[in-house]
Amino acid sequence: MPLVPTASILAAARAAGTGAAAFNAIHLETAEALVAAADETGLPLVLQISENCVRYHGSLLPITRAALALAEAARTDVSVHLDHITDPDLIRQGVEAGVGSVMIDASTLPYTQNVATTARLTSWCHERDVFVEAELGEVGGKDGVHAPGVRTDPEEALAFVAATGVDALAVAVGSSHAMRERTAKLDLELIARLREKLAVPLVLHGSSGVPDEELRAAIGTGMTKINISTHLVSVFTGRVRKVLESDPALIDSRKYVAPAREAVRSEAARLLHVLGDTGRMKEKTSGEAP
Repeated sequence: MPLVPTASILAAARAAGTGAAAFNAIHLETAEALVAAADETGLPLVLQISENCVRYHGSLLPITRAALALAEAARTDVSVHLDHITDPDLIRQGVEAGVGSVMIDASTLPYTQNVATTARLTSWCHERDVFVEAELGEVGGKDGVHAPGVRTDPEEALAFVAATGVDALAVAVGSSHAMRERTAKLDLELIARLREKLAVPLVLHGSSGVPDEELRAAIGTGMTKINISTHLVSVFTGRVRKVLESDPALIDSRKYVAPAREAVRSEAARLLHVLGDTGRMKEKTSGEAP
């Protein structure tokens, strides 16, 4: 399958009542693992590259071109998305490289500046047929600015979407970035209110800390795009640590990176089923005899 737009993955997920899996790559090995998981399951994937990832690699193009090449060679639908981008130059570079969507992150700015910055960059992206996600206020836990109890106000969210023209909105409903334990409890009633109020897909950031059943419930209530990063990073690092502890003399990095890549592929495939099979599970249940 060719590289596809993020917009098409989210539209299909929203129509089907499933979750659109959006997993972050941090280097080539994780990108390979994530696309392999999509191919294995036959479920679509939004392959994400964050600004932190770009900074780690020193520039945007090497990791982005690698991600685009993997997506183009995939057997199932894969899009490439720039995540939490605060630098307009990186948005321009990514769009020129061929990414189909970006998350404009002006959430640390005061509301009026967030609106103005997001609207200006969204207009530029739309002129180039690029799908835009944004965030109203900061999702809990990011850079320690907000506690996990922060919540998005539906009326303010509606006004923000109208003023900026964004295509998807990251909302604060109880998740928190960089959680290492999957213990978050989401505000399902708020998700339902946001889904009813907004015409654009809702995005759940900080999903690494959300248990499987809570993710399914969030999707069933109205969440569409589910971002996961920290959990998969932990899986990778945990396997590297285990391999090195079992063989302290090991020096060939391929012999501990390859098992870690395989561990991420396995867990990503499992999560793809958790998110992508939600609608089909619901449909099957509703079709069963009482």
